[in-house]
Amino acid sequence: MHYKKRTCTCGELRSSDVGKTVTLTGWVDTRRDLGGVVFIDLRDRYGKTQVVFNPQTSPDAHGTAGELRSEYVISVTGKVEYRPAGTENPSLATGSIDVMATELTILNRADTPPFPIEDEIDVHEEMRLQYRYLDLRRAPMQKNLITRHKMYLITRNYFDGQGFVEVETPVLMKSTPEGARDYLVPSRVHHGKFYALPQSPQTYKQILMVAGMDRYFQIVKCFRDEDLRADRQPEFTQIDVEMSFADEQDVQNVVEGLMTRFFKELNGVDVPKPFPRLTYKEAMETYGSDKPDTRFDLKFTNVNGLVQDSGFKVFSEMVKKGGVVAGFVAPGCGNYTRNQLDVLTDFAKKLGAGGLIWMRVTEAGVEAPIEKFVGKDGLNAIGQAMHAKPGDLILVLSDTWTKCHMLLGALRLEMARRLELIDGTKNNLLWVTDFPMFEYDEKDKRYVAMHHPFTSPKLEDVHLLDSDPSKACARAYDLVLNGNEIAGGSIRIHDRGLQSKVFGLLGINEEQAKKKFGFLLDAFRFGAPPHGGIAFGFDRICMLLNGEKSIRDVIAFPKTTSAMSLMDDSPSEVDPDQLKELHIKIV
Repeated sequence: MHYKKRTCTCGELRSSDVGKTVTLTGWVDTRRDLGGVVFIDLRDRYGKTQVVFNPQTSPDAHGTAGELRSEYVISVTGKVEYRPAGTENPSLATGSIDVMATELTILNRADTPPFPIEDEIDVHEEMRLQYRYLDLRRAPMQKNLITRHKMYLITRNYFDGQGFVEVETPVLMKSTPEGARDYLVPSRVHHGKFYALPQSPQTYKQILMVAGMDRYFQIVKCFRDEDLRADRQPEFTQIDVEMSFADEQDVQNVVEGLMTRFFKELNGVDVPKPFPRLTYKEAMETYGSDKPDTRFDLKFTNVNGLVQDSGFKVFSEMVKKGGVVAGFVAPGCGNYTRNQLDVLTDFAKKLGAGGLIWMRVTEAGVEAPIEKFVGKDGLNAIGQAMHAKPGDLILVLSDTWTKCHMLLGALRLEMARRLELIDGTKNNLLWVTDFPMFEYDEKDKRYVAMHHPFTSPKLEDVHLLDSDPSKACARAYDLVLNGNEIAGGSIRIHDRGLQSKVFGLLGINEEQAKKKFGFLLDAFRFGAPPHGGIAFGFDRICMLLNGEKSIRDVIAFPKTTSAMSLMDDSPSEVDPDQLKELHIKIV
């Protein structure tokens, strides 16, 4: 099929182009027939241009224009003219001009699409994913992918300027314990053996430090076979970073430089450096989360000292057991009805709380159903400690240290949503540091790594690995943006003996360690430098910078929450001969 090649895009023409003869190509966005004159908006990824088909100007083109429908692919040639006075469209970049068509070629006809190609559509996500190639024609989706493209460029330019080298690591690797479930790939050549798809390039990046690369980065695909949520995908993208002879501050400085570039170059926003820092303990005791949203207040107050001797057994017994009684003020909620308070109590119970204690603050003091146990003075002391004002509501929970703060954290976010306290214009970045090295898994009766098994303990806590590992803090750090963890890293263990000790605490014996990580431990025998790094959740950062709610909206071809690709119907069954070659039988 012969057609004229485009001379400009559908987002390019302005009033300065009036008088030129141009050729545009693209998709028919809308078609209107007004008194014999046909108007279409022609769309490509650069924008839209209004094209006019007038029977007086070109009867042939006008005749063919009668056939045009939404999503037809066409080539059109014509003269750029000013729009008639009063018909300009200021919301369109090309809104001051029309193209008066003289030639039209239909390059491809289209069936009626299953949903309109518009910025805002009310369509089930399953339908959008099934027809992803149509969904991606919509301007917001194209904008997301272009932002993602710019993020790649900024990342590579930034790290290159900082002396980092991009190194690709294998996609077929050894299956290793810890973390999520691996995706396994059977080997045809080595019967009964499997590769794993990397959950992260952690061991490779450490090997690169032993290899003397000094500063490595990679924009890398990672794979985890886990149950999914809106912000999880079976395959996701990380910016992976590792540095030799570096401490926490060095890694954090590099990260802050990249994040400020992202905000400035993509959103035109200046983010102040250095980012604030909270220890894990401070974050949990103040906000009830290791990824706190600090765009609003509602900070917690511990009232153990005020209730430890009270007649309210729920409180006093919990304090005796080493637990926590704490709460926060919900401003202006003192007039909540009994029904509203019951809804909040149910919300807390569904999360696992035994109950929720509420207190109203009035001009006469603090009122609460537990007054007969705590006394008026006891209630007023709690109100004073929390700096509550008349008209406020105090919400209090009691439980173990971890559970109490986590429950309060969920309740805090719920109240912020109800009271519309979250300022969407803020970009609150902060570091959370000094995480515990280990969490104790009650089910398996063993320690598990809070980050991963290669994370170094704080040097002053190494002795605790022998006496009380639960008290040891890690040289780990997470970067948080508006309540989302967007990067996590640590200074690594570079000493073979210390690494073996940590493996032992995690229940990985010498034989397992050799089998799973022998190559890393061997590498440490040949002069491993001190090193540390971080990995950014690329998809999540892209989602947040674009103001989207789901990472699926910033990934070209994502999977559903059941890890299905609806467009190409994967995963799918394979030919029996393929299974035979791999010595695999489906039982």
